[in-house]
Amino acid sequence: MAKVYVFLANGFEDIEALIPVDVLRRGGVEVVTVSVVDNSQIVETAHRVQVVADAMFADCDFADADLLMLPGGMPGASNLNNHEGVRQALLRQNAAGRRVAAICAAPLVLGGLGILRGKRATCYPGFEQTLEGATYTGDLCTVDGNVTTGEGPAAAFPFAFELLTQLKSADIARQVATGMRYVHLMER
Repeated sequence: MAKVYVFLANGFEDIEALIPVDVLRRGGVEVVTVSVVDNSQIVETAHRVQVVADAMFADCDFADADLLMLPGGMPGASNLNNHEGVRQALLRQNAAGRRVAAICAAPLVLGGLGILRGKRATCYPGFEQTLEGATYTGDLCTVDGNVTTGEGPAAAFPFAFELLTQLKSADIARQVATGMRYVHLMER
């Protein structure tokens, strides 16, 4: 079974984390939400919703990760960028050629680490300068090799279904999208 770790820092954008978690779990992917908050599994979103993460950063190894995912939001993306453990985990994951994903403001973490050099990427408008070495697409979701980036809150569903397609299959992603009435919405 594919395994995904979603890093949660105080100030993360609610739907950019929780929609992918929901979609991936519906599709049969093992998802572990990971608090990067010191000494607390409780993480506060950008909209002041408290979420209990599945695990603490210090208790995870990440060697079994098929995907490491970063939700955006501010100051969540900056808090992720300031966490040296998250940065090192992303560098190891990328060096091994395994998947990394970030949405909204969070691609700034990948950009600062050099992971986006020579790649196409997207992000929330106004953060383009943080995509160091990348070609900005402005698309809802951009995939280039092992890196997937998403534009912002409205891109949470397309981003999530793209990740599910990568980790499982297009058929499973379509089944989940149909069951959630997403396909119906997009065909209107």
